[in-house]
Amino acid sequence: MVSALATQATNAKPSASGGSSGGGGALWSSSSYGVAVAVTAMAGVALAAVLIYSRRGSLKSPWSRRRRKHALAPQQWKNFFSSDGKLLDGGIKFLKKVRSGGVDPSIRAEVWPFLLGVYDLNSTREERFTIKNRKRKEYNDLRKQCRRLLRNNSEYSKKSSRGSIKEEGCSSHQDLDNSPCSEDVVSARQSLSTEEASLDSGGDIDSNLTTENQTLDKSPSLGEADSPMLGENGSLDDSEEEKGKEQEVETEEDEETSPFSSIEGENRLSKVESIKGKNDGTEVADEDFATWQRIIRLDALRANAEWVPYSPSQALVSEAKARRAAEAVGLRDYNHLEPCRIYHATRLVAILEAYALYDPETGYCQGMSDLLSPIVAIIEEDHEAFWCFVGFMKSARHNFRLDEVGIRRQLNIVSRIIKTKDSQLYRHLEKVKAEDCFFVYRMVVVLFRRELNFEQTVCLWEVVWADQAAIRAGVGGGRRGRARRRGPPPTNDLLLYAIAAGVLQRRKLIIERYNSMDEILRECNSMAGQLDVWKLLDDAHDLVASLHDKI
Repeated sequence: MVSALATQATNAKPSASGGSSGGGGALWSSSSYGVAVAVTAMAGVALAAVLIYSRRGSLKSPWSRRRRKHALAPQQWKNFFSSDGKLLDGGIKFLKKVRSGGVDPSIRAEVWPFLLGVYDLNSTREERFTIKNRKRKEYNDLRKQCRRLLRNNSEYSKKSSRGSIKEEGCSSHQDLDNSPCSEDVVSARQSLSTEEASLDSGGDIDSNLTTENQTLDKSPSLGEADSPMLGENGSLDDSEEEKGKEQEVETEEDEETSPFSSIEGENRLSKVESIKGKNDGTEVADEDFATWQRIIRLDALRANAEWVPYSPSQALVSEAKARRAAEAVGLRDYNHLEPCRIYHATRLVAILEAYALYDPETGYCQGMSDLLSPIVAIIEEDHEAFWCFVGFMKSARHNFRLDEVGIRRQLNIVSRIIKTKDSQLYRHLEKVKAEDCFFVYRMVVVLFRRELNFEQTVCLWEVVWADQAAIRAGVGGGRRGRARRRGPPPTNDLLLYAIAAGVLQRRKLIIERYNSMDEILRECNSMAGQLDVWKLLDDAHDLVASLHDKI
């Protein structure tokens, strides 16, 4: 086509006739020149179209700024369903949309249960209604067990009242956020593994716990139907009745330690074996639950208020309702908090306690509250938030294994990505003995929660969840799927590619200025508030497209 147009433009020449045709020849020459210019312009447009068309397949990432799409909108979400409430085409278009743009904030509470596997992508409306009722009952049963354990742990409370909890140097959220030292790579659940060892160090941790529990033992247990806070939705303020315990925690700074020190590792392994030995992996002893309870309450009270603008209804909760909910789960020492933060902390306590019983091998470890907080802010019914958290933890629970096998695996993948993509940077990391990538430890454990703000975090998580949901559904698998798919394949490790991308974005700075792991660690911690989540995902998808098969 382009050749034909060019030939036509070349052949369009003015004619030289006789004298009588001089005027006509001038007119013909002017007209022919105009035609030639027009045809040449058309040829240029056609050539540009051919070039653009031929290069479409070379775009690596669906996050390219030129092609970036908007988040999944409410009307689009409705249009994805058939008349019986089933996602069309097995949810393929739905997942593709979320992978490329995330989810509109107004429909997150509806969409997240699909992304996190609470509902199957092929389920009907009626099936989901049945699943929801069943899971509500299962959650309420877990909460009953929590209340029962709270009443039965008075004997353990008498023993523990002679000791004190010694907080680790990096256990607080504030310390993790602000401290640039290598303490920040200490495991997010460090204080749990050292809890029993520190009980004999002196102090008065639960001096009021025995009295509180004796009061509970004498009081009749309110059944679900009798509870003044019970409702159909199974939410915390509608399903809890219990008097709690006052906590007095003495904070002590511990000396700097490696996240994988051999002594600490042995202690954690012993803790795992003791839990399995006592409970056969299915139940939890009273003393273990009491330990988790204390740490859960401490972390819940520390949760920040960044979520408030994204959850107006919970932000406006009354003080009376917040205090009733806090009393229901035995939460104390909250007078310095606003009602919305008291209510938020209360919901964190209820759900994290239930999860500790649901997954006793993991129990509760510091850092898990960071993962739950955005879910609680978005999803207002406790039982739905709980099962979304369960779905989230299916991929994240290995971050909290006491033997840290999961963390080691992920750090190794980040290291391999950097080594494969940028050998110069990797050699520098080897030189400063940082090739194991411990400096991104915090990013791995709490999934960028400290490096990104609330909205950026949930956007990143939604894309990660969509990749994982696509793999569960078998979307894009096989040769035919790969041939049809544009852009990178879905992967369970998208978060790790994003972490590697964040490091690679600072390669020049790391190579030229930093000569120790501590200096690189400080740089990674300083990323908080400075990352562009969309640029991060751009680069992460480019890495997946080019390195996925190699890694």
